[in-house]
Amino acid sequence: MTPSTASSATPSSRILLVEDHAMFREQLAQLITQEFGMVVCGQADNIRDALTLARQTRPDLAVIDISLKGSSGLELLKDWKAQGMKFPTLVLSMHEESLYAERVLAAGARGYITKHENSETLLKAMQRVLEGKIYLSEPMMENLVDKMAGRGATVPPIKRLADRELEVLQLIGAGRTTREIAEELRLGMTTVDTYRTRIKEKLGLSSGAELMQFASRWVLEGV
Repeated sequence: MTPSTASSATPSSRILLVEDHAMFREQLAQLITQEFGMVVCGQADNIRDALTLARQTRPDLAVIDISLKGSSGLELLKDWKAQGMKFPTLVLSMHEESLYAERVLAAGARGYITKHENSETLLKAMQRVLEGKIYLSEPMMENLVDKMAGRGATVPPIKRLADRELEVLQLIGAGRTTREIAEELRLGMTTVDTYRTRIKEKLGLSSGAELMQFASRWVLEGV
C-alpha cells in the first residue's frame, strides 16, 4: 500500500489503483501519471488496504481488478458500498466482460474494461466514468439492451453461478485445496464443500475431478 501525492499544483483527478499484480499495477500507475496527466493517490493489492486508502485519500476514481489477494474486487465493491463510500469505480480485469460486467455494475461499479484493451480505450473508459457515466464495450451494451428487451440468448451455465461460487471456482482453478479456500475466504470448510457441490450442479459436472479440470481450464483461458 503506497499513498502518493500530487506532482503539480494543477488540480487533477485522483486515482486509486487496486491490483494484486505488482508489475502491472506499477506500469498502470506510470501510464496514468505520465500519459493521462492524472494523479495516483494510492495503490493496494488487497481489500483491507484498499478500504483504508479509500478513507484516507477520497479518490475521484478507483480502478480495481476482480482478482485480489485474499478476496475479490466484487467483495471490495460491496464493502465500499456498505460503508457509504461514494466514488466512481472502473473494473479493469483479464476476465471476460460478458461474465462480470453485470455483476460489477450490480455491486456498485460504473464500468468494466478488459486488460487487453489499449491505453486510449482505457483513458476513454476512465474519463467516461469520471463524468458520471457508465462505460462498457459496445457489444456488451447491446447485450444488456437486448436482455432488458427480452431478446437475450440462452444463459451459459457459468453465468448461473453466484458471485461467491464464481470466486470459489477461480480458487479451485488456481489449485487451492478446500482448506486453503476456506482460510482465504474466511469460510468454514463445510461451507466451501457446499459451494463446490452447488457449482458442480450448476455446471452439470459429476465429480470433483471434472470440477478441477473445468476450473483449471477456465482460469488458464482467463475467462
